[in-house]
Amino acid sequence: MSDESNTAAAKSDDNHYTSILDYMTHDHQRCDELYAEGEAAALEGNVEKATELMNVFILNMVRHLDLEEKIIFPAFTEATGMSGGPVQVMIMEHDQMRDVLTQMKAAVDASDLDTVTGIGETMLILMQQHNMKEEGILYPMIDSHLPDRIEDLIRQAQSIKTA
Repeated sequence: MSDESNTAAAKSDDNHYTSILDYMTHDHQRCDELYAEGEAAALEGNVEKATELMNVFILNMVRHLDLEEKIIFPAFTEATGMSGGPVQVMIMEHDQMRDVLTQMKAAVDASDLDTVTGIGETMLILMQQHNMKEEGILYPMIDSHLPDRIEDLIRQAQSIKTA
């Protein structure tokens, strides 16, 4: 990945965040920016740049979903005993997004930019609806139930890097 071709991925994640809502909202915005950069290259017909940027987007989306499922959600579930409800809904939506990301990866690997952008539209809708629920409901719940764990959870999340 070149610095010039991917400004969003190069942005530091070393900021000091005071809530899960702030940290994860920042990560949502970062993923949105990565997609927008890849989509712009695809719409320009720049196969090489679109392939590079879309692969970065896919890796960062998988990272985001993993850090929620491996760090944030388990801590919330352990603290509240709530294994169903919003966490279960978010994980089901993550599964949907992973399916779309798999389709997108296949289109990227085939250099099929029309399919990449078509699948991307579906991904954007899923992400927007999903992020609204997390940012409006789940992250504030996590912040209120885990005030003493926020810094540690963010530190753990920041330690998960993309491949």
